[in-house]
Amino acid sequence: MAKVLVLTAVLLGVAACGDTWGQRAVTGGGIGAGSGALIGAVTPLGVLPGALIGGAVGAGVGAATTPTR
Repeated sequence: MAKVLVLTAVLLGVAACGDTWGQRAVTGGGIGAGSGALIGAVTPLGVLPGALIGGAVGAGVGAATTPTR
């Protein structure tokens, strides 16, 4: 299970691309929310708190990155 979670996180992190600051924040937030909900579902944290935390972290990381070219 740990291998699946790590692989999913890596693949979703690579998929978060965007040309502008806003696009990266939105895609990062969406990916983070989905990942957080998945992790929350398999831990005692819960789906909604996991999605909220993951979305916030994902949006922050997406906004902090620079576009790759």
